[in-house]
Amino acid sequence: MANISISGIAGERKKRKKPGIPILVGIGLAWIAAMIFIALTADWIRPFNITAFDLKNRLALPGNPTHFLGTDELGRDVLSRLIDSIRISLLIAFGATLISAFVGTLLGFLAAYFRGIVEHIVLMLADFQAAMPFLIMSLAVLAFFGSSLPLLICLMGFYGWERYTRIARGLAISASKQGYAAAVTQLGASPTRVYLNHILPNIASTLIVSMTLTFPEIILMESSLSFLGLGVQPPMTSLGNMVGYGREYITRAPWIMLTPSVVIMLTTDGVSIVGDWLRDKLDPTLS
Repeated sequence: MANISISGIAGERKKRKKPGIPILVGIGLAWIAAMIFIALTADWIRPFNITAFDLKNRLALPGNPTHFLGTDELGRDVLSRLIDSIRISLLIAFGATLISAFVGTLLGFLAAYFRGIVEHIVLMLADFQAAMPFLIMSLAVLAFFGSSLPLLICLMGFYGWERYTRIARGLAISASKQGYAAAVTQLGASPTRVYLNHILPNIASTLIVSMTLTFPEIILMESSLSFLGLGVQPPMTSLGNMVGYGREYITRAPWIMLTPSVVIMLTTDGVSIVGDWLRDKLDPTLS
Protein backbone atom coordinates (compact mmCIF):
# COMPACT_ATOMS: atom_id res chain seq x y z
CA MET A 1 0.00 0.00 0.00
CA ALA A 2 2.84 2.35 0.86
CA ASN A 3 4.50 1.70 -2.49
CA ILE A 4 1.23 2.31 -4.30
CA SER A 5 0.62 5.58 -2.47
CA ILE A 6 4.16 6.80 -3.07
CA SER A 7 3.95 5.99 -6.77
CA GLY A 8 0.59 7.71 -6.93
CA ILE A 9 2.00 10.85 -5.33
CA ALA A 10 4.95 10.79 -7.71
CA GLY A 11 2.58 10.47 -10.64
CA GLU A 12 0.55 13.42 -9.42
CA ARG A 13 3.71 15.51 -9.07
CA LYS A 14 4.76 14.65 -12.61
CA LYS A 15 1.37 15.71 -13.87
CA ARG A 16 1.62 19.00 -12.01
CA LYS A 17 5.06 19.68 -13.46
CA LYS A 18 3.70 19.83 -17.01
CA PRO A 19 1.86 23.13 -17.25
CA GLY A 20 0.11 23.92 -20.50
CA ILE A 21 0.68 26.90 -22.74
CA PRO A 22 -0.53 30.14 -21.08
CA ILE A 23 -3.58 31.75 -22.61
CA LEU A 24 -1.75 34.89 -23.77
CA VAL A 25 0.99 32.79 -25.36
CA GLY A 26 -1.60 30.66 -27.12
CA ILE A 27 -3.31 33.77 -28.47
CA GLY A 28 0.07 35.13 -29.58
CA LEU A 29 0.93 31.88 -31.38
CA ALA A 30 -2.47 31.80 -33.06
CA TRP A 31 -2.09 35.40 -34.21
CA ILE A 32 1.42 34.80 -35.58
CA ALA A 33 0.19 31.69 -37.41
CA ALA A 34 -2.69 33.69 -38.90
CA MET A 35 -0.33 36.44 -40.07
CA ILE A 36 2.01 33.91 -41.70
CA PHE A 37 -0.95 32.20 -43.39
CA ILE A 38 -2.21 35.52 -44.73
CA ALA A 39 1.27 36.44 -45.98
CA LEU A 40 1.68 33.11 -47.80
CA THR A 41 -1.78 33.11 -49.38
CA ALA A 42 -2.19 36.84 -50.02
CA ASP A 43 -2.59 36.46 -53.80
CA TRP A 44 -5.44 33.97 -53.36
CA ILE A 45 -7.41 35.42 -50.44
CA ARG A 46 -7.15 39.08 -51.47
CA PRO A 47 -10.63 40.08 -52.75
CA PHE A 48 -9.45 42.95 -55.01
CA ASN A 49 -6.29 44.22 -56.63
CA ILE A 50 -4.59 46.76 -54.37
CA THR A 51 -4.64 49.38 -57.14
CA ALA A 52 -8.24 48.74 -58.28
CA PHE A 53 -10.44 51.85 -57.97
CA ASP A 54 -14.10 51.85 -57.03
CA LEU A 55 -15.04 55.50 -57.31
CA LYS A 56 -18.69 54.78 -56.52
CA ASN A 57 -17.68 53.58 -53.05
CA ARG A 58 -15.13 56.20 -52.08
CA LEU A 59 -14.53 56.36 -48.29
CA ALA A 60 -17.04 53.55 -47.74
CA LEU A 61 -17.52 52.68 -44.08
CA PRO A 62 -16.36 49.30 -42.70
CA GLY A 63 -19.10 46.72 -42.97
CA ASN A 64 -19.88 47.60 -46.57
CA PRO A 65 -21.21 44.49 -48.39
CA THR A 66 -18.54 44.83 -51.08
CA HIS A 67 -15.68 46.20 -48.99
CA PHE A 68 -15.67 44.65 -45.52
CA LEU A 69 -13.08 47.05 -44.04
CA GLY A 70 -14.15 50.03 -46.09
CA THR A 71 -12.30 51.94 -48.79
CA ASP A 72 -9.99 54.94 -49.06
CA GLU A 73 -10.62 58.20 -50.90
CA LEU A 74 -9.86 56.52 -54.26
CA GLY A 75 -12.18 53.63 -53.58
CA ARG A 76 -9.38 51.12 -53.05
CA ASP A 77 -10.31 48.18 -50.84
CA VAL A 78 -8.70 48.52 -47.39
CA LEU A 79 -8.87 44.78 -46.70
CA SER A 80 -6.99 43.93 -49.90
CA ARG A 81 -4.34 46.53 -49.17
CA LEU A 82 -4.06 45.29 -45.57
CA ILE A 83 -3.50 41.70 -46.72
CA ASP A 84 -0.79 42.76 -49.16
CA SER A 85 0.76 45.05 -46.52
CA ILE A 86 1.00 42.16 -44.07
CA ARG A 87 2.88 40.13 -46.68
CA ILE A 88 5.37 42.91 -47.46
CA SER A 89 5.96 43.84 -43.81
CA LEU A 90 6.51 40.21 -42.75
CA LEU A 91 8.81 39.65 -45.74
CA ILE A 92 10.94 42.61 -44.67
CA ALA A 93 10.91 41.57 -41.01
CA PHE A 94 11.77 37.91 -41.66
CA GLY A 95 14.46 38.69 -44.22
CA ALA A 96 16.06 41.40 -42.09
CA THR A 97 15.98 39.25 -38.95
CA LEU A 98 17.70 36.35 -40.73
CA ILE A 99 20.36 38.66 -42.19
CA SER A 100 20.97 40.30 -38.81
CA ALA A 101 21.24 36.93 -37.05
CA PHE A 102 23.58 35.50 -39.70
CA VAL A 103 25.92 38.51 -39.78
CA GLY A 104 25.98 38.90 -35.99
CA THR A 105 26.56 35.20 -35.30
CA LEU A 106 29.30 34.96 -37.93
CA LEU A 107 31.17 37.96 -36.50
CA GLY A 108 30.73 36.60 -32.99
CA PHE A 109 32.23 33.26 -33.99
CA LEU A 110 35.14 34.98 -35.75
CA ALA A 111 35.84 37.05 -32.65
CA ALA A 112 35.69 33.96 -30.41
CA TYR A 113 37.98 31.93 -32.65
CA PHE A 114 40.69 34.44 -33.58
CA ARG A 115 40.58 36.59 -30.42
CA GLY A 116 43.23 39.31 -30.25
CA ILE A 117 42.98 42.13 -32.77
CA VAL A 118 40.07 40.52 -34.66
CA GLU A 119 38.03 40.40 -31.46
CA HIS A 120 38.85 44.05 -30.70
CA ILE A 121 37.79 45.16 -34.20
CA VAL A 122 34.52 43.24 -34.02
CA LEU A 123 33.68 44.60 -30.58
CA MET A 124 34.60 48.11 -31.70
CA LEU A 125 32.20 47.80 -34.66
CA ALA A 126 29.51 46.47 -32.33
CA ASP A 127 29.96 49.44 -29.98
CA PHE A 128 29.79 51.82 -32.94
CA GLN A 129 26.59 50.20 -34.19
CA ALA A 130 25.00 50.33 -30.74
CA ALA A 131 25.89 54.01 -30.34
CA MET A 132 24.65 55.05 -33.79
CA PRO A 133 20.93 55.99 -33.97
CA PHE A 134 19.79 53.46 -36.54
CA LEU A 135 16.75 55.42 -37.68
CA ILE A 136 18.86 58.47 -38.57
CA MET A 137 21.37 56.32 -40.42
CA SER A 138 18.55 54.60 -42.32
CA LEU A 139 17.02 57.92 -43.31
CA ALA A 140 20.37 59.09 -44.68
CA VAL A 141 20.98 55.89 -46.67
CA LEU A 142 17.48 55.77 -48.16
CA ALA A 143 17.50 59.48 -48.99
CA PHE A 144 20.83 59.09 -50.82
CA PHE A 145 20.34 55.76 -52.63
CA GLY A 146 16.57 55.78 -52.99
CA SER A 147 14.14 53.23 -51.62
CA SER A 148 13.62 49.73 -52.99
CA LEU A 149 12.48 46.51 -51.36
CA PRO A 150 15.86 44.65 -51.59
CA LEU A 151 17.72 47.70 -50.28
CA LEU A 152 15.22 48.10 -47.45
CA ILE A 153 15.56 44.45 -46.42
CA CYS A 154 19.37 44.63 -46.47
CA LEU A 155 19.34 47.90 -44.56
CA MET A 156 17.01 46.51 -41.90
CA GLY A 157 19.30 43.46 -41.73
CA PHE A 158 21.98 45.64 -40.15
CA TYR A 159 19.68 46.43 -37.25
CA GLY A 160 20.56 44.62 -34.04
CA TRP A 161 23.41 42.47 -35.39
CA GLU A 162 25.64 43.60 -32.51
CA ARG A 163 23.39 41.75 -30.05
CA TYR A 164 23.91 38.45 -31.84
CA THR A 165 27.64 39.17 -32.03
CA ARG A 166 27.98 39.63 -28.29
CA ILE A 167 25.79 36.62 -27.52
CA ALA A 168 27.53 34.33 -30.03
CA ARG A 169 31.00 35.46 -28.95
CA GLY A 170 30.37 34.95 -25.24
CA LEU A 171 28.63 31.60 -25.61
CA ALA A 172 31.19 30.35 -28.15
CA ILE A 173 34.09 31.19 -25.83
CA SER A 174 32.30 29.45 -22.97
CA ALA A 175 31.47 26.40 -25.09
CA SER A 176 34.99 26.11 -26.53
CA LYS A 177 36.35 25.75 -23.00
CA GLN A 178 34.03 22.85 -22.24
CA GLY A 179 34.98 19.23 -22.72
CA TYR A 180 32.94 18.35 -25.79
CA ALA A 181 34.43 21.09 -28.00
CA ALA A 182 37.98 20.30 -26.90
CA ALA A 183 37.42 16.57 -27.46
CA VAL A 184 36.13 17.10 -31.00
CA THR A 185 39.08 19.40 -31.74
CA GLN A 186 41.56 16.78 -30.52
CA LEU A 187 39.93 14.24 -32.81
CA GLY A 188 40.95 16.38 -35.76
CA ALA A 189 37.74 18.26 -36.54
CA SER A 190 38.16 21.54 -38.37
CA PRO A 191 37.16 24.81 -36.66
CA THR A 192 34.25 25.21 -39.08
CA ARG A 193 32.88 21.80 -38.14
CA VAL A 194 33.35 22.45 -34.43
CA TYR A 195 31.49 25.76 -34.55
CA LEU A 196 28.72 24.73 -36.94
CA ASN A 197 28.07 21.15 -35.83
CA HIS A 198 28.76 21.35 -32.09
CA ILE A 199 28.82 24.90 -30.71
CA LEU A 200 26.02 26.42 -32.81
CA PRO A 201 23.37 23.79 -31.87
CA ASN A 202 24.14 24.37 -28.19
CA ILE A 203 23.60 28.14 -28.40
CA ALA A 204 20.78 28.05 -30.98
CA SER A 205 18.04 28.38 -28.36
CA THR A 206 19.48 31.68 -27.09
CA LEU A 207 19.84 33.01 -30.64
CA ILE A 208 16.25 32.05 -31.48
CA VAL A 209 14.97 33.96 -28.48
CA SER A 210 17.02 36.98 -29.56
CA MET A 211 15.46 36.73 -33.02
CA THR A 212 11.95 36.84 -31.55
CA LEU A 213 12.91 40.02 -29.70
CA THR A 214 14.48 41.67 -32.77
CA PHE A 215 11.60 40.76 -35.10
CA PRO A 216 8.99 43.18 -33.67
CA GLU A 217 11.57 45.96 -33.47
CA ILE A 218 12.26 45.61 -37.19
CA ILE A 219 8.52 45.76 -37.93
CA LEU A 220 8.28 49.01 -35.98
CA MET A 221 11.40 50.38 -37.63
CA GLU A 222 10.10 49.60 -41.12
CA SER A 223 6.74 51.11 -40.18
CA SER A 224 8.48 54.29 -39.03
CA LEU A 225 10.44 54.61 -42.28
CA SER A 226 7.35 53.95 -44.40
CA PHE A 227 5.38 56.42 -42.29
CA LEU A 228 7.99 59.07 -43.12
CA GLY A 229 7.78 58.21 -46.82
CA LEU A 230 11.20 56.53 -47.17
CA GLY A 231 10.12 52.91 -46.81
CA VAL A 232 8.07 50.86 -49.24
CA GLN A 233 7.10 52.94 -52.25
CA PRO A 234 3.86 52.81 -54.30
CA PRO A 235 2.37 50.81 -55.88
CA MET A 236 3.60 48.41 -53.19
CA THR A 237 2.19 48.90 -49.72
CA SER A 238 3.17 47.97 -46.19
CA LEU A 239 1.61 48.42 -42.77
CA GLY A 240 3.64 51.55 -42.07
CA ASN A 241 2.89 52.85 -45.54
CA MET A 242 -0.85 52.48 -44.88
CA VAL A 243 -0.55 54.29 -41.54
CA GLY A 244 1.38 57.15 -43.12
CA TYR A 245 -1.10 57.39 -45.96
CA GLY A 246 -4.16 57.25 -43.70
CA ARG A 247 -3.04 60.00 -41.34
CA GLU A 248 -4.37 62.60 -43.77
CA TYR A 249 -7.86 61.13 -43.38
CA ILE A 250 -7.84 60.43 -39.65
CA THR A 251 -10.86 62.68 -39.08
CA ARG A 252 -12.91 61.68 -42.14
CA ALA A 253 -11.94 58.01 -42.52
CA PRO A 254 -10.08 56.80 -39.42
CA TRP A 255 -10.35 53.13 -40.43
CA ILE A 256 -7.70 53.66 -43.13
CA MET A 257 -5.09 54.37 -40.45
CA LEU A 258 -6.46 52.46 -37.48
CA THR A 259 -6.74 49.08 -39.20
CA PRO A 260 -3.02 48.66 -40.01
CA SER A 261 -2.13 50.28 -36.67
CA VAL A 262 -4.04 47.57 -34.81
CA VAL A 263 -2.32 44.86 -36.88
CA ILE A 264 1.12 46.33 -36.10
CA MET A 265 0.29 46.49 -32.39
CA LEU A 266 -1.08 42.94 -32.18
CA THR A 267 1.75 41.44 -34.24
CA THR A 268 4.54 43.07 -32.24
CA ASP A 269 2.83 42.21 -28.95
CA GLY A 270 2.26 38.61 -30.07
CA VAL A 271 5.87 38.08 -31.11
CA SER A 272 7.14 39.72 -27.89
CA ILE A 273 4.92 37.55 -25.69
CA VAL A 274 5.97 34.37 -27.50
CA GLY A 275 9.63 35.46 -27.29
CA ASP A 276 9.41 35.99 -23.53
CA TRP A 277 7.75 32.59 -23.14
CA LEU A 278 10.44 30.89 -25.23
CA ARG A 279 13.13 32.57 -23.15
CA ASP A 280 11.58 31.20 -19.97
CA LYS A 281 11.16 27.73 -21.49
CA LEU A 282 14.64 27.47 -23.02
CA ASP A 283 16.62 29.10 -20.21
CA PRO A 284 18.04 26.26 -18.09
CA THR A 285 18.58 28.56 -15.11
CA LEU A 286 14.82 29.15 -14.83
CA SER A 287 13.81 25.47 -14.94
